Amino acid sequence: MNRVGNCTLLLAAIIIVLSTCLSGCSSHNDSQQHNMNESAITDNNNEKEVKLVGYLIGEAPAGMPEVLKALNVKLKRDINATLELKYIGWSDLQSKYPLLLESGEQIDFIFASDWNFYVSEATRGAFLPLSMEMLNEYMPRHMDKLPPEAWNSTLVNGISYMIPTSSPDRKVNVALFRKDVMNRAGMDEISKFSEIEPYLAEIKRNYPEMIPLNLDSQFDLSTPYSYLLSEKIAWAGAPFDSGEPLAQGITSDIENPSGELWTMVEEPMLSVQKYAAGIMKSWYDKGYINRNPFANKERSKDTFCEGKAGVAFGNSNDMVSVFSLCAEKGIEVYPFPMLYPSGKSSNATWLNNGVALGVHSKHPERAMQALDLIMEEPAYVYLTYFGIEGINYVMTDDGKIGLPEGVTTETNTYPPDASGFWFVNKDLFKPMTTWSEPYIKLKEQIEHYLVPTTYMGFLFNSSNVKSEIAALKNVSTQYAQPIYFGAVDDMDAAFDTLTAKLKAAGIDRVKAEVEQQAALFMANKKR
Repeated sequence: MNRVGNCTLLLAAIIIVLSTCLSGCSSHNDSQQHNMNESAITDNNNEKEVKLVGYLIGEAPAGMPEVLKALNVKLKRDINATLELKYIGWSDLQSKYPLLLESGEQIDFIFASDWNFYVSEATRGAFLPLSMEMLNEYMPRHMDKLPPEAWNSTLVNGISYMIPTSSPDRKVNVALFRKDVMNRAGMDEISKFSEIEPYLAEIKRNYPEMIPLNLDSQFDLSTPYSYLLSEKIAWAGAPFDSGEPLAQGITSDIENPSGELWTMVEEPMLSVQKYAAGIMKSWYDKGYINRNPFANKERSKDTFCEGKAGVAFGNSNDMVSVFSLCAEKGIEVYPFPMLYPSGKSSNATWLNNGVALGVHSKHPERAMQALDLIMEEPAYVYLTYFGIEGINYVMTDDGKIGLPEGVTTETNTYPPDASGFWFVNKDLFKPMTTWSEPYIKLKEQIEHYLVPTTYMGFLFNSSNVKSEIAALKNVSTQYAQPIYFGAVDDMDAAFDTLTAKLKAAGIDRVKAEVEQQAALFMANKKR
């Protein structure tokens, strides 16, 4: 960065003074925007090194210290900044993510998505408002790749608070089974998730070290339940009001073009839930599910190849290393995608992976410059996603991504997709030599599964019913989550209690608000 002359400094000072004079006429968001612009000008004119603080989701890979050191060498050289990286674990996500943003702690950037509190945190002022002018100035690489519809999808009340990925994921949720166990159970294939009991029973009988469904407290807890729901109805995987997969709320058959909405405890969704709950209770009572998933912080996909979990749950991106690791251990896997009754799955939205700037960011300009490099510059993209070339990956003569000599999937300290930098431009990636045949076959099928759905791109503004949605989450934690993995004595009584508690928490008012906004969304789609 070049030093500016005294004239430029004077001009910047004049701009700041004029901006201050005009800010009295601005709204709260305009005031935040003004503060952002002032900070950016100050940061530009002060070329001292700054430390950025970023938050990602999950756990840092073992090789992160070395990768972060290499990343900081590049950032210091290119924009005179370094990065301190912190993680929010899956098991802490529901509680820690909102509290962290409320704390006033310096957060220059944080992972954000439509499935991870984006709208609720944006509407309560946790993220810095963004403009296309800002991103064009400080993130030119990214904006060159970002189509207008991606930017438009981020708008909440006409304002953007998120930088979406330029390459939306092409993925499906997938469960992995062991072929050797399937063979012993007399199963050649799996056509419905509800029909896997012979597999679970075989593990219970003959694999004492393995728990058939070894669920963790966050990601896995409701996932088998979701597979069973999806046999009967195309639902979004989380209620529209909260976007929280573990919560009850408002939903729809997202393949039905009518867009009709229901609470999850009224028909037809109540019967669908009871169908799934009945199967989960049967499996729990037979000992196929770990007794207390709330106490387990290890995802099934991380223990599957070790023989501790009978089924691994994830998606076709974050399971790539599981396919490879199992292949290295001589375990043949059978992938089962989570599809709707139609045999399809929903396209990922532009907001599936993205990043927001914290409202208390001390260096928003430099944070955007860093993200521009991390998200789009190939050397940065490969470093943050695959690790250090020669240590964590190599480029082969035929243009593929391979492992260095002596490194296996199991010993690689920086597996692909494990670092939490899910918002980088994945279109830059080359095929990997470690892809197993089952993974290649699954990947070839994905484009045939994905279709747009009725409410794709619908963002619910929860500002009018924030307290009700918070109450629904609390009720769900106490009364719905045990239903998800079958830990209830009387299923019908459990649903009666859940329904009464949700009614008292205001679910009908939330439904009315969702219906109002959804009607406007549907009307705009028809224009």
